[in-house]
Amino acid sequence: MKRSPKAKYRFPWRPGNRFRLLVDGDRFYAAMLERIEAARHYVLLEMYLFESGGVADRFIAALTGAAARGVRVCLLLDGFGALGLNRKDRGRLAAAGVELAVYNPLRLGSWHGNLFRDHRKLLVVDGVVAFTGGAGIADEFDPGLHPDRHWHETMLEVCGPVGGDWQALFVEVWNRWAGRPLQLPAPSRAGESGGQRGRVVAQRSFPGRSEVMRSHVSRIRGARRRVWLATAYFVPSWKLRRALRHAAGKGADVRLLLPGPVVDHAAVRHLACRHYESLLRAGVRIFEYQPRFFHAKVLLCDDWVSIGSSNLDRWNYRWNLEANQELADPDLADQVQVLFAGDFVHCLEIDYVDWPRRAWSRRLQERVWTWVSAVLAWCTEKRRNRSGPG
Repeated sequence: MKRSPKAKYRFPWRPGNRFRLLVDGDRFYAAMLERIEAARHYVLLEMYLFESGGVADRFIAALTGAAARGVRVCLLLDGFGALGLNRKDRGRLAAAGVELAVYNPLRLGSWHGNLFRDHRKLLVVDGVVAFTGGAGIADEFDPGLHPDRHWHETMLEVCGPVGGDWQALFVEVWNRWAGRPLQLPAPSRAGESGGQRGRVVAQRSFPGRSEVMRSHVSRIRGARRRVWLATAYFVPSWKLRRALRHAAGKGADVRLLLPGPVVDHAAVRHLACRHYESLLRAGVRIFEYQPRFFHAKVLLCDDWVSIGSSNLDRWNYRWNLEANQELADPDLADQVQVLFAGDFVHCLEIDYVDWPRRAWSRRLQERVWTWVSAVLAWCTEKRRNRSGPG
């Protein structure tokens, strides 16, 4: 499907879908593996993070088992995110007939080119079902392996006409980076009567136009009742900050659910904190999740929901392949509201009066990392529109 030069979004809203919210690795890994083990024709798996370990072992067993049954299995991994997949596991996949393609392999001497990454998380099985969200194939997401410190994450199971859009995204990237192209039959666009409406929004790392950003800003500005936003990495653009302040100024309940002290990149948290004071002043409420690392990416605006791979940071919008599933359904929105409400209980809410009194060492770190981020952005922006990956 080719997008008109004037079209704002590549894919339209499609009715007749069925979505299922899956929270934390014990639920979404089990659902994904079950679908792979039942595959009859093809399995398409696109992952940013794929690291050898217990979770990878389970997925490798399912993928190689599917290939042994005659299912075509295509595994698309990011050149940086898959550095943790060891040679032995790559050999197991290849020996079983699993086709592996690597997006933008790292190259010496290509500092700028190495910034472009495939950050999407996507599984498509037989054109019937898809999964998307923020998880990777890594032990950190598995409560069974890390009961007290597993990363808190959400995935969405997708059945219906939008599955064809997810498949189209995969095929587009696969056919650029793989040795053997994919030519799959178009999935059925027939939807369920009374099903849910959904739209896939995507962004390309080059030239960097972000449907996700455009949609998020538009929905936040138009929200009447609530804007509840959860993200693992919050380094927002000025457009997004302005939209959040605008929504709060209109009287909407605007809340941010962000990681607390348990993080994987402390620098990103310091960058996020630089924006707290102006947002708090505008009436935005900020909650930091305390028990473990918060890795989910969810936006709830009234009864509209967006779940996918895209964090709300400038890096995503500049360099990454990203994609989100949007849906408009009161029942699913209620489920997301319950998810947020349960997470807020485990958060520390940032107080506007106390925030300026935080330790001077924290304020210094925030300033330093803001300066570093600005310098990197300035250096890379000059070349961003002149070259892409590959």
